[in-house]
Amino acid sequence: MKTLVLANQKGGVGKSAIACQLGYFLSDMLKKRVLIIDLDHQGNSTKSIRASGLATVSAISSSCLLTDHVTTLEDAAFVLVPSDPELLRMERQADKHNTFATNLDGFLTAMEDRFDFAIIDTNPNPDIRVVASLVVSDFVLSPIQLNQEAVDGIAALRNQILKIQSTLNPALKLIGILPNLVDPTPFQRANMEQLCTHFSCLMIRLANGKMAAISTRTAVAEAQAAGIPIWRIGKTSARDAWGQIRPIFDSVVTSMEVSS
Repeated sequence: MKTLVLANQKGGVGKSAIACQLGYFLSDMLKKRVLIIDLDHQGNSTKSIRASGLATVSAISSSCLLTDHVTTLEDAAFVLVPSDPELLRMERQADKHNTFATNLDGFLTAMEDRFDFAIIDTNPNPDIRVVASLVVSDFVLSPIQLNQEAVDGIAALRNQILKIQSTLNPALKLIGILPNLVDPTPFQRANMEQLCTHFSCLMIRLANGKMAAISTRTAVAEAQAAGIPIWRIGKTSARDAWGQIRPIFDSVVTSMEVSS
């Protein structure tokens, strides 16, 4: 099983939508066994996937994966471990970092032969949940928006990942930063150029040589609200959106499968 964590130090970057659509892609199109863990107390992934009816929603909430020694889960090929309000309290329990990470690692180890991929959606503030997820994951994908705050925060994100790699999880690999909700404004174009110039080694290069980025698309928001894969929306806008997103997901999956 390959474990991917979606992490960013800022909210509102469309991280949960990417987590959900990637999960649908792996399960529906690639026929993989998929586990999604929602560690964000806002529960956006939980709301969308629950509405979809495509996954079995576990009776075990995600906070239990951190606080308890969980080794069992519902028998299904696509399972969501949902968010719950208890997650918010964990921001103030930094002294339990080792316990949380150990319990989460034990759960993922128990699921090793049950699933092909695990996707962990995290909260935007870099607290103990994010750290625990980075400690137990194989890969990290970081969606960002092209505002100056996010661009300035890339160095901090890279430093956090380097610290985890050097101390707690040397096997952790950064798949890349992924600009999301990109608008065709001069300001965002300038920030994209800045990223490509100064952080090209951290970005996802597609087969066509371009750097991966996802434009602002109403179809993505529609799919997330309805809890359905983008490609199932019968609109031209959805087909156009999926035409842009599919090569990015293909690249992400290839990165995980090649690094076996």
